[in-house]
Parts: sequence; C-alpha cells; structure tokens
Amino acid sequence: MQTRKDVIGCREDFPALTKTYQGIPLAYLDGPAGTQVPQMVIDAVSNYYKFNNANTHGAFVTSRESDKILEDCRENMAVFLGADSPREISFGANMTSLTFSLSKAIARKLHPGDEILITQLDHEANRGPWLSLRDHGIIVKEIAVNPPGILDQEDFKSKISDRTRLVAMGYASNALGTVNDIRFARQLTYQFGAWLFVDAVHFAPHFPVDAKSTGVDFLVCSAYKFYGPHVGILYTRGDLLDRLETDRLRTQDQFSPYRIETGTLNHAAIAGVSAAVNYIAEFGSGEHLRAKIASAMNTISQHEHRLAKYLFENLTGMKEITVRGPSFDNDMRAPTISFTRDGYTAPEVCMHLAKAGICAWDGHFYAIRPIEVLGLLERGGVTRIGISMYSTQEEIDRLLNRLDLLIPKD
Repeated sequence: MQTRKDVIGCREDFPALTKTYQGIPLAYLDGPAGTQVPQMVIDAVSNYYKFNNANTHGAFVTSRESDKILEDCRENMAVFLGADSPREISFGANMTSLTFSLSKAIARKLHPGDEILITQLDHEANRGPWLSLRDHGIIVKEIAVNPPGILDQEDFKSKISDRTRLVAMGYASNALGTVNDIRFARQLTYQFGAWLFVDAVHFAPHFPVDAKSTGVDFLVCSAYKFYGPHVGILYTRGDLLDRLETDRLRTQDQFSPYRIETGTLNHAAIAGVSAAVNYIAEFGSGEHLRAKIASAMNTISQHEHRLAKYLFENLTGMKEITVRGPSFDNDMRAPTISFTRDGYTAPEVCMHLAKAGICAWDGHFYAIRPIEVLGLLERGGVTRIGISMYSTQEEIDRLLNRLDLLIPKD
C-alpha cells in the first residue's frame, strides 16, 4: 500500500501556513512549543460543537455520541503509543497537570527516606512535581547532564539504588534535542525494582512511540505538539493506575483509566486528538492503524532529520554561532536545534528573525535546569529552531540568510 502523498504535500492541509507577515509567508519554526493544526483536526473540533456537544453518560443520542468520541480517542491513542489497551490511556488538561496528579498519588505509596531520581536535562514539568515530594520526606536526586547536553550514564548508575522507587526522565529534550536511552534506563530500574516515568512530549511528534516494547510504567505526551489540540495524555502500564490512590471525587469512575481524570474533560479537543492521530496515519502504509502510524512517523522523522541535519551543518559553519546540543552522528536526535550567537542575546536574535516572518523561540523553554547547568541562563538562554513535518528547505535557507544579516558587534 502506498503512502497518501509525500510529506511536503502536507502543507496544503494547514490553514495557518497561508498566513503572511509583510507579504512574506510565516515560517513556523516554533513547533517544539506547539505545532500548527491541519484542517482535518479543526473540522473535528468544530463538528463536535456543531453536532455532538453534550456531557457524557446520558441516555440520549448526543451524550452517547460524546461517550463514543472519548472512547474512540482512547483507542487511537493506545495504538499511537503502542499500549496494550485503551484502559491504559487517561486524559488531562495538559502534561503538567497529569504529572502533578500522578506524583501526589505515587507519594501515598512512598515512605520518608524513599528516593526518586530526576535529571538535569528535563523540562520543569518533569522535575517540579517530583521535587515537591520532598515535603513528604522523599529524597529527590538528580542525574547530571554533561556538555553538550547528554545525560551522564555513570552518574545515573552511581545514584540509583535499592532505595530508588521511581526514575523520572524525558525521552527527548525540548531544549537541546537530545534523545535519551530509555532502554538503558529501563534495564537499571528493573535491577532495582523502580518504576520508570517518561516524558515523551518532545519525542512523540518526531518518532514512533512503543510504550509496551520499552517497558515504561508511565508515559506522558501532549497532543498539541503533534498537530492536535491542547490535551495531555497519560499512559499507565496495565492495572498500575488502579493500585494508586489518586485525587478524585466519589462520583468519578473509580477504576482506570478514569480514576485520575477530574471533572468534565474537554470533549471537543479530545475529538481533535483522535483526528490528529488519524491524520498522521494517512502518511503511512500498512494493513492496520499501528503499522500506518509507525510507517508515517518514520517518514516524518526522515524528512525532519534531513532538514535538521542541514541546518545543524550550516550553523556549525558560522564562526559567530555555537550550536548547543548533541551532534547528528546518529538518527536518534530530535530535529530541534538550539544555538547562541556571539554578541547577541537569544531574545535579540529572535527579534531579528521575527522581523523576517520567522517564528523561533528564545530562552529556556521551561527546561530551565539544563540551560542553567550549561551556563547559558544569564545570557538569555538559547535560540531554538524546531523542525516539523510541514517545514521546508526554503524556510531553513531563509533562516540562514537572515542570520547572515546580523551585523557583528565590536
């Protein structure tokens, strides 16, 4: 079975890509903070409000349609993440809220003196919720990050112990593009009987996710990073969620996956999440949805990797620019390139780019710890360029040409 079309052809599906600034098409190189949304997803959200808008668990038709839309999305996300069952998929307002809720539930299983490992590389949403458990007497240690932004595996091995109850780490760094060795982490946590919590927010838009194969206990992602609406998704292995005492009302369903979902969910947005998964699958081939998704994500990854490697090589050739993050020696590197420019702060660089219709981010992107550890915080952080499935060679060349116009300062 052939793929629907070349990834480059996807641009016609995104209305936002027609927007111009001073007569120039906007170059959306800000994907790590949230991607643009295809018409198929917009229609799914709109159609929910037009035809299905109701609360769940009622006897009437629109309520039953809402029930089905939510359960269909659980099935789609289970396939997208390589889960065993839709019962392993929970929804929340965002990844941060879900992680805070889960950390509180896990805290009730722990005792003072128990240990949790986090990393210096992570987004603060995968640090803050666990650091807050220090208030319960839990010891939280952090795994060091080495230049140019790679976790220190020897430090990891030295800090995990029989007292470690959970390791929380990112699959990929949203600040530096590093992809972590989750299988290595899983082997260590197996040895010591610890749970493994993985933040896949920055990994899921760029690579196939296989939660069951990697053996993670918990995994979170955000649909607005892979062409969907603002919804957080939590994968929990097997019946593990049923063994945790989550914050919930007595009126809430008391079993997984619902027992961590508080209040009425954003039904329209969840309809959009399902559409985002179906949209991605259209770029793949195979007999079943999982095969199509894996194929599509590999195709998208190849396209993004080619552009990111081209950008990386050109930036490293500019004497005033220092690229921050690992090289492109292997394929397991996210298509996110961060750099500093001599004589200019990151906000100044991004303002220069914005005047040419180039959307890029400056700062720490809520991954403040690695930027701090690498000594970059005091200079305004870094400039971050994110490649998405709709990014083009022309946009990268326009970015490079614009950077060439920065006048060197004495």
